[in-house]
Order: sequence, then structure tokens, then C-alpha cells
Amino acid sequence: MEVLIVEREVRPGVALVRLNRPESLNALNRALVAQLTDTLLALDQEESVRAIVLTGNERAFAAGADIKEMASDSAVDMLKLDQFQRWDQIKRLKKPLIAAVSGYALGGGCELAMLCDIIIASETAQFGQPEIKIGVIPGAGGTQRLTRAIGKSRAMEYVLTGRFFSAQQAEAWGLVSRVVPVELYLEEALKLAAEIAAMPPLAVQLAKQSINKVYELSLEEGLHFERRNFYLLFATEDQKEGMRAFMEKRAATWQGK
Repeated sequence: MEVLIVEREVRPGVALVRLNRPESLNALNRALVAQLTDTLLALDQEESVRAIVLTGNERAFAAGADIKEMASDSAVDMLKLDQFQRWDQIKRLKKPLIAAVSGYALGGGCELAMLCDIIIASETAQFGQPEIKIGVIPGAGGTQRLTRAIGKSRAMEYVLTGRFFSAQQAEAWGLVSRVVPVELYLEEALKLAAEIAAMPPLAVQLAKQSINKVYELSLEEGLHFERRNFYLLFATEDQKEGMRAFMEKRAATWQGK
């Protein structure tokens, strides 16, 4: 059985990537993470793809790492494997990556969702970093991204206890964009991806890049970075087309140039 299902043009300019290990609630073993990374990097290079949706199934986005695979590893084994460099590659994708989350998004699954640019959650989604319960801590960004998203006190509470939190809590705390009925979560993510895919791709890429810099730069440095990207877009054909179309009161045709 395929562990990853990829569909292109599910909406114009949109690719859908589906984690497909239902027997293990989409547990993220090394083979799946490697295939996922390679697939996302390839889609990032495809000109026809302008936005990507990543999902699992109604029961689970991904219920965590495959514990059986790592239970006997030593610190040296983990260091040599350097498995998290794959996650860094996903972080560097240029195109928007939207997580459509239903059911469990726990441990590595929660970290994978947070690695995406936008999260749309079903009302049944449950998030959490329960690694403390098996004697470790989050290792793929859970302590860092969760804290930035929901604040230090809440992150401490949920990481140190390993408790889960609901989609509704995640929305109230700013971790997810919106919560929708379970039968609509994927459709809403695809609609959002299609809306983004209809925008000028270079502007989308530089807007994503600028927002992500919020976590790395001071306000002054971030404003400088944003301004540079703003000016840079005036060298594109899409900027000329967009402003011309606005003045002529017509729809713009984006070329990605």
C-alpha cells in the first residue's frame, strides 16, 4: 500500500498530499518522512503547483512518530541519523503549505502541522506534544513553535503534562486559522489553497518569506526585510500587470514573472 498519495490539480494550481498509513494512525516513520520531504520538494519546483495541501484522514492527521522504530536507538544513533534535517527542508519550501487536520495531531504530527504555513482543523482535531510520557521531549520543533504560537505558560503546561488540547482551544489560542465541521475540513483547506494559488506566485512567495522572518528578526530588521521584498516585486511583470488590471478594472493574468 502507498504510504503517501499525491494528487495534482485537485483545484487549479493546487496539489494534495495525503499521509496514508491508516493502520498506524499515520505514524511518521523514517520512510514516510523521507518520501514526504522528497515529494514536497518536488512539488515546490513544479511551476503548475502554486499551493499544497497536506492531510491525513478523519481519524488522524498523524498520531506521532513511529516509536517502535526508535525505541532501541542510542544518542549516537539519533545523532548519526540526523532525521530532523528533513524537517528543515520542509520549512524552506517556497510555496504555501496548508495542513488540513482531523483527529489526532500528536507529537511529530503536531510538529508537522505547525511546520505548515496555515492549519485548517476539523472540530474533532486533537493536538498535543505527549513525548514527556515516553521519557523524551519534542524534538522536531514542538517546544519552540508551540511556545511561539500559544505562549510560554500554556506551552509549559501542555508539554510538561503531555495533555492533549482541542481544535477549539487551538483556534482560540491562535494555533489554527479556523475550525470547521469534520465533513468540511479538507474542502475548506482546498478552497483556501485555490484562493492563494490564484494570486501572483512571486508575491505569495515573498509574503510567506517575510511573515516567517517574524520569528527570526527584530522588528527593525523585519521591517527592512519586508521593505526589500516589497521593492523587489516592482521588478516583476506581475506587478505591472496587477496594477494595470486594477486601473483598467479587469481581472489580472499572473505569469509568475
